[in-house]
Amino acid sequence: MTHPSKTKGNAYERELVNAAKDAGLDSKRAYASDGRSLGLHETVDLLIDDKKIQAKRRKSIAAFMQPTEHVDAVAIRQDRGETLIVITLNEYLELIKRMKDGIR
Repeated sequence: MTHPSKTKGNAYERELVNAAKDAGLDSKRAYASDGRSLGLHETVDLLIDDKKIQAKRRKSIAAFMQPTEHVDAVAIRQDRGETLIVITLNEYLELIKRMKDGIR
């Protein structure tokens, strides 16, 4: 029997793939959440228009990492690390779609 956290992760990956498809983007899940099934690194869980995505779902995420209704994104960085941008899935899909369509 599949472990509950594996089942939750698989469902989340399918949710992301379906959201991307609903937005009109090409999307596919790696078999068994292993990017090697797509000829990629094992940490790749899915592709959205050739963008390699690793999906992580947690019971809770630190509040400081979550964009509020007052901002479009949150920038975070660890000391001596690279800056990461946190945006909503809908914002991300819209950005990918606009890049694909050549819209600014």
